[in-house]
Amino acid sequence: MLKIGINASFLRKQDAGIGQVTVNFLQKLIELESGKNPGKKVEFFLYLEEDAKLKLPKNTASSKVKFHKRIFLPVYKRDDLIRKIWWEKYLLPKKVRQDGCDVFLSLYQSTTILPKKIKHLMLVHDIIPKIFPQYLNNFRKKLYQELVEDAIKTVAKIITVSHRSEKDLIKHLCVDPKKITVSYIDVDQIYKRKVSDSESKIVLKKYKLEAGYIYSGGGLEVRKNVESVVRAYKKLLERNFKTKTIPKLVISGRLLPQLVPLTTDVKKLVEELGLKNQVVILGYVPQADLPAIYNNAKLFVYPSLYEGFGLPVLEAMSQGVPVVTSKTSSLPEVGSDSVLYCDPSKIEDIVMVMKNVLSNEHLQAALSLKGKERAARFSWEQFTRKMLNIIDELK
Repeated sequence: MLKIGINASFLRKQDAGIGQVTVNFLQKLIELESGKNPGKKVEFFLYLEEDAKLKLPKNTASSKVKFHKRIFLPVYKRDDLIRKIWWEKYLLPKKVRQDGCDVFLSLYQSTTILPKKIKHLMLVHDIIPKIFPQYLNNFRKKLYQELVEDAIKTVAKIITVSHRSEKDLIKHLCVDPKKITVSYIDVDQIYKRKVSDSESKIVLKKYKLEAGYIYSGGGLEVRKNVESVVRAYKKLLERNFKTKTIPKLVISGRLLPQLVPLTTDVKKLVEELGLKNQVVILGYVPQADLPAIYNNAKLFVYPSLYEGFGLPVLEAMSQGVPVVTSKTSSLPEVGSDSVLYCDPSKIEDIVMVMKNVLSNEHLQAALSLKGKERAARFSWEQFTRKMLNIIDELK
């Protein structure tokens, strides 16, 4: 019986990008594997730090495909980097060996190193701390990053989510290109469905919004470049078109104290620029509300300085929202010719592109249609099948 282990730790954080990848991959894996009748029996072991909602098929004596959960934590249970290293680097490999796994899949870049007889695949979303060393602002973060880089270099195969991340791995970590496979991810299923009028009314009322705003979401990290969005918006107001009024700017994202100074204090910035009456700051928005937030926007602006993939852009496209984003990193891979691009380092360029969209209804309609068509080309089934094909090659 083939035994496949999976680090599914991020099931406990399903609102996070890696959490979305984890839950959607596993759901599609269960669907694909449970629906076939393999000649060879397969067991999947899902390793978790905490239990999480995921419906597994019932294992019976006659089941050829079985799924098991393994939930465990170190004695030290605080959710920080000490626990993360302890769990990934020491406890997890021990459990994998005990279960006799032949293949192991890490669904994010981690510190896990396994014996060579266990074929280890690692999904590397990005190596942002290597490219932006300011993220490594204490000893624990530096240690964790060093351990992650060591682990990446030991795995049998790397799957990454964009050609930009592939190039970064080759350039910054000297990874053999032959070890890397690129496979695009998709958005959560919640963004695929049509938002009803009643749902829109409920969400707009909850956040005291009127449809037709400019939206900027995806986090307040400095590299997300929200500051440039606010400053560009200020210039738009100052140069107000004679025939159009500028919609309000809506910003979502949580200001996490532990990430200061790596996050933008958007509330302070808005006050300094005298924009309190024109900018709405939502703070953290749960994923359940995000489709309606996107759907009711006239424009989504995301001039990020760097992305390993860029899920917010694909989320907006899936809801048919015109998108302005950066012509840097992986974002052109996601948007292709279905979005408009700006130079994220030049506020004047962001202003110009935003103005072009806001002043042209035909352009808005074209971007909405092309964005939906482009978004439909991304697929969890394609991603999952590609992962399974790699496992078949290694086993």
